[in-house]
Amino acid sequence: MDTLNWAILDELQKNARISFSEVGRKIGLTSPAVAERVRKMEDSGIIDSYKVNLSHQKTGYQLRAIITLRAFTGRLKAFLETVKEFKEVVNCYRITGNENIIMEVILKDQVHLEKLIDKLITYGETRTHIVLSNVIKDGPIVSKID
Repeated sequence: MDTLNWAILDELQKNARISFSEVGRKIGLTSPAVAERVRKMEDSGIIDSYKVNLSHQKTGYQLRAIITLRAFTGRLKAFLETVKEFKEVVNCYRITGNENIIMEVILKDQVHLEKLIDKLITYGETRTHIVLSNVIKDGPIVSKID
């Protein structure tokens, strides 16, 4: 990874639909050179996907929460196999500390949250935090760390 690849990644993270010619204009490369570098980063797995970020509020899912789970003895493996089926869970991490799992969930309302918690408590003890606002919009943009 050189500084040009990092510059390309910075631009793609800001807008994955940006044209190669626009990226090239911003960082001083030709469109074919940008395309070749992007292809190589895709082939090597540095870039592993492109996706659409939805406005969940505009689709009727008004409630965002962070839920931690402290799995009951012998239930963690079953949870890890099942969590992918919960459509409400948009991010799920196995973590260190008193809890085993931390999840970000998107829900319609409190009733929807209650139903999800009822499913989760079969795997362990939950703790729920309602998200009030997003302090860092669109997440971090990864760039070269010196």
